[in-house]
Amino acid sequence: MSIFSKLGDKSWMTPGVVGEVRDRSRGDGPAAKTGLAFFMAVLTSMFFLFVVGYRMRMMQNDWVPVNDPGLLWVNTGLLVLASVAMQAAKRSVLDGKIRAVRIRLTIAGALSAGFLIGQLLAWTELRATGLYALQSPATAFFMLLTGLHALHLFGGMLVWCRATYRAWRGMEVKRIRLSVELCTTYWHYMLLVWLVFFTVLLMT
Repeated sequence: MSIFSKLGDKSWMTPGVVGEVRDRSRGDGPAAKTGLAFFMAVLTSMFFLFVVGYRMRMMQNDWVPVNDPGLLWVNTGLLVLASVAMQAAKRSVLDGKIRAVRIRLTIAGALSAGFLIGQLLAWTELRATGLYALQSPATAFFMLLTGLHALHLFGGMLVWCRATYRAWRGMEVKRIRLSVELCTTYWHYMLLVWLVFFTVLLMT
């Protein structure tokens, strides 16, 4: 075959090449999961340092513990249910049930929004006691830990919005599978982080 015929060959029209391109597009999954794992590893290091700082600050003589708002128990329950709903959405994606995916993603998002609203109410409840962050190190650390967690969960909600929008728009299940899987992993991670934070707060 001459060089001219090689140059004139429309390789993108060749079935084998098209299949190869499609296979490459599927490679986004491992890359995205690796990226998420790296991101969570960085977050874990940061959260760990804050927890260590919290425990060290507790040892100071001027530390006055605060009564954790009882609403935190309700918020914890909401986040647990949100994680369960997200896992159910992932299972529905694997089963190819788009209607169930839509409903379960929506439920997970609503529960997560309820958690964030509940955290705001918990801060308001704490401020009502007269303990402000500038006056009480314990209050400052409480708002720091809960605020950081809420901020990162809110970031996850942005990805959830995109996945949910695509699901309700009628996109094929296989095209939203990766987004749902990533959201599920992240939600489980944020639940674990919150359980650690909540335990640390309760112990003080």
